[in-house]
Amino acid sequence: MFKKHVDVKALQRLSGADKKKLRRTAKERFPQASDADLDAILPPKVEVTVAKYANRVLVYGIEGEFPMLFDIDGRGHELFPTVYALWKVPDLLPAFTLKGGEVSRFILGGADLMFPGVSIPPEGLPSFQPGQPWSVKVPGNPAPIAVGATTMSSNEALKAGLRGKALRITHYFKDSLWDSADGRYVPNEGFYEDIVVEDPNYASPSQPADSSEDHVEGMHDSTIEGEEAAVDVSESHTTDHDIHVEAIEDLTAGVSEVKLPEDNATEEPTEEREHQNLSTEEIDSLLDKCLLQALHTSVKDKDLPIPGSTLWSNHILPCRPTGVTLDIKKSSHKKLSKWLQSKSSAGLISSKEDKHKKEVMLLRINRGHPDYMAFKPEKRVQEPVVQHDNVVAEGSSTKQLEVAETYKPSSHVNPIFMAVGADTSKYYSASEASDIVFRYVEKENLVKQTDKAKVVLDVALCDALYKGAIKKGSAYPTEIHKRDLGSTFLNRMQIHHRVARGNEVVIRKGAIRTIQIMTERRQGNKKMTRLSGLECFLMDPDSLASELQKKFACSTTTAELPGKKGQHEVLVQGGVIDDLAKHLVDHYGVPKRFIEVLDKTKR
Repeated sequence: MFKKHVDVKALQRLSGADKKKLRRTAKERFPQASDADLDAILPPKVEVTVAKYANRVLVYGIEGEFPMLFDIDGRGHELFPTVYALWKVPDLLPAFTLKGGEVSRFILGGADLMFPGVSIPPEGLPSFQPGQPWSVKVPGNPAPIAVGATTMSSNEALKAGLRGKALRITHYFKDSLWDSADGRYVPNEGFYEDIVVEDPNYASPSQPADSSEDHVEGMHDSTIEGEEAAVDVSESHTTDHDIHVEAIEDLTAGVSEVKLPEDNATEEPTEEREHQNLSTEEIDSLLDKCLLQALHTSVKDKDLPIPGSTLWSNHILPCRPTGVTLDIKKSSHKKLSKWLQSKSSAGLISSKEDKHKKEVMLLRINRGHPDYMAFKPEKRVQEPVVQHDNVVAEGSSTKQLEVAETYKPSSHVNPIFMAVGADTSKYYSASEASDIVFRYVEKENLVKQTDKAKVVLDVALCDALYKGAIKKGSAYPTEIHKRDLGSTFLNRMQIHHRVARGNEVVIRKGAIRTIQIMTERRQGNKKMTRLSGLECFLMDPDSLASELQKKFACSTTTAELPGKKGQHEVLVQGGVIDDLAKHLVDHYGVPKRFIEVLDKTKR
């Protein structure tokens, strides 16, 4: 679907009604997604854009940020999340787990997923119907690498002896849709460092492969020029196949190096070799140490219960020593669920298997346990990381720009703030505001005794969350899940944005708007670049116009936007769209996600 580059024919904002319709369609298409999951990929008070591609695909994204959903038929019947959306909510879709890293090489090359390449869990093949959206994961990594539609039902797959195509891949990591966001976001360090896992059961593409039909089907089904065709492993000596393998190896090599912090090229490989020789007992000890470090530093009681996969990826992996790849399979427990159950049996934590999600949930932490009391958490010194979004380029005289989203208490939530003694006139970050409502829950003891994951709503909290939002005649909720409480509370507050440049600080109501850069053709086939939205980032249009005139050696002018008093646009002669965007990032510190670019001169 997105193997080759496809031009965007049109880009526009969705109206409020269209955003609600898109959310309803996503809810129907992804039935296991909660309201909080949908809020993560389609924030309620953020502008959503739709890009219409030449192949009739519609791509929905957060304005100035990432593509979140794409619709193949344009009618919602084939709506899928992008990998960016799945990185934000890894459990948005059910997932097939690959048998090994060698299969992932071909998935990342655009091949469809075959049943022989799927790892079947001990409890058997999960139930599914044809045409359902499913994601693809690699072993030991919670972040999906691809998404597609099932080609048959689970019953048909079992009748066929688990042979044939399992998933028609529509989008994968590092295809042209992923590239459309310039790869500006990757998950945390532990998500993708092991995306390609070497498996001795699978032959390397550069080595002779065994002749079993399952192996051929599982590894080499690919799509060529839009037509599905299986690639025979025995033909791997041909020139075309060698070129294909080279491209796949280059791609997967790049994926394995994706990390947010910059790593030390001379030291980490040595450390990794040292840790690869750890014994099973040493790995068990390291796992226990990372768990205790996470329980002390990042896992809060208000976040419980949390899935075991979230605990592993967001809390335990970040606590491992630098250069160490934690692999639960090399421990004596072999599985994450068994390890957590052993810690539950020892009394350190309380865990329970969720039959619906089919994974272990962390319910409670025994902070009075001897192991917990005896452990002294390490103070980790964070290495300085260059913040490209906020720091201005070296040598520029322009002051540093800071952009942040803040929230102010509204009349709906004021009683909650006053109940915990918080100031209702202050501005709060999202985490600070969420902390207020959880402090109120703790103060009033509203956690449901029979289900610790839910909060019982008293009159004040129910009014704060739902008064005026429930239709007449409908009953008010009596309880809410913890994972939905924070986001629901934030939606009832007034969203603002804070922009600071040097000593100048401005707080404005509403979400921050993006800078728009648009190139269009004028009379005589000449190009003109329009630049608007500068006032949001404390930039003077007249000063910038004078600066750009000298930089690009062209004529510039400013004009007031029709119907928008006090807002101006800068007109620059010529098609300088790319250079202009780079100039705003390098010399004015404007984050890339707040720059919207549209070239109308491309046909």
